[in-house]
Amino acid sequence: MISIAIIEDDKVTRESLKTLIQTTEGFECAGSFEDAESGREFLIANPADIVLMDIHLPVMDGIECVRLLKPVHPEMQFIMCTIFRDDESVFNALKAGATGYLLKNDDPGKIIDAIRELHAGGSPMTPQIARRVMESFKTPAVNDDTHLLTKRETEMLGLLAKGLRYKEIADKLFLSAGTVRTHIYNIYQKLHVQSRIDAVNKVFGGKG
Repeated sequence: MISIAIIEDDKVTRESLKTLIQTTEGFECAGSFEDAESGREFLIANPADIVLMDIHLPVMDGIECVRLLKPVHPEMQFIMCTIFRDDESVFNALKAGATGYLLKNDDPGKIIDAIRELHAGGSPMTPQIARRVMESFKTPAVNDDTHLLTKRETEMLGLLAKGLRYKEIADKLFLSAGTVRTHIYNIYQKLHVQSRIDAVNKVFGGKG
């Protein structure tokens, strides 16, 4: 069972997401909140697997809320929700510790797929955002953390840095998706990180 919390100030959107989660097999709604302050207080004591986080909230915004919650519960994953494809805000949210993003007007099936992808270790985001993230890692200066990884793990991390999904990496390297997930998990463990962005940044010295 995947527990999902919602932090969204628009009541209609919040209730719509809550209903979607409650009626999807394998999902449970851990809580829904209209502001970052109440959501953060609840999640510190009751962490969810995944948080659907509105970027633009009335007092504390979603980016700051992620920045404060991620160090407390590094295993908790965040999908940022926004009305507009605001690349800069989404990019800042990813740097703060979010792992993916979706548009509020995405169809229900796409939202469900994004949650499942995130829970399986992926990073749901559009190609435009993936390119924006990867631009921050141009002209990388490889640091000493590369010695922690095997040649195959370094190769996989390079493919992650190019924005490839697990299945695409598996196809490219003639491996199963399960084997790729195991390698990526090992990379995260060795580097003590929780996301592909953190792993790429730690090894390739991306801008912070």
